[in-house]
Amino acid sequence: MVRLEAVLNSWKTVRQDTAQAVADMPDLAYQPTPELMPFRDLAVHVLNAGHALTQLLLDGTEDMSTAGFRDRMAAYFLPVPAAAEAGELVEKLTATLEADAAELAARPPEFWAGMITRFDGQRLTRLEMLQFTKEHELTHRSQMFMYLRLKGIVPPTTRRKMAKK
Repeated sequence: MVRLEAVLNSWKTVRQDTAQAVADMPDLAYQPTPELMPFRDLAVHVLNAGHALTQLLLDGTEDMSTAGFRDRMAAYFLPVPAAAEAGELVEKLTATLEADAAELAARPPEFWAGMITRFDGQRLTRLEMLQFTKEHELTHRSQMFMYLRLKGIVPPTTRRKMAKK
């Protein structure tokens, strides 16, 4: 059985590494190919998707497959300037997850066992949706790490492993 505390602690670690990747990237406008999101846009997407999905869960949303769901998500997006600098993004990434995690942790076990419908129609518990939200960030964090590598920068997780040797 997965525990809420474990999911939140894991997500906080993922977010720390996402924020560090943002701090490490010297060119936030970097876009390896025209069809890929620029690095800054990835950071903003991670911020807004994680926050919006969290807030929708906290607000008791039970069906994310309904028409207008993306508009409801957008209502929770944080104001981020188009040319936001790394420091501002790092602060928003860090502070937003800390605040969201505190709210999430305050919910009782019954809340997390409740079933919802995800935007693709899949039925799952709220805790499973929270795990999905963290996994979504992991996907984009991996993308950000690849961008760092393309710029010759070693990602934070690899630096930690290298430091332990």
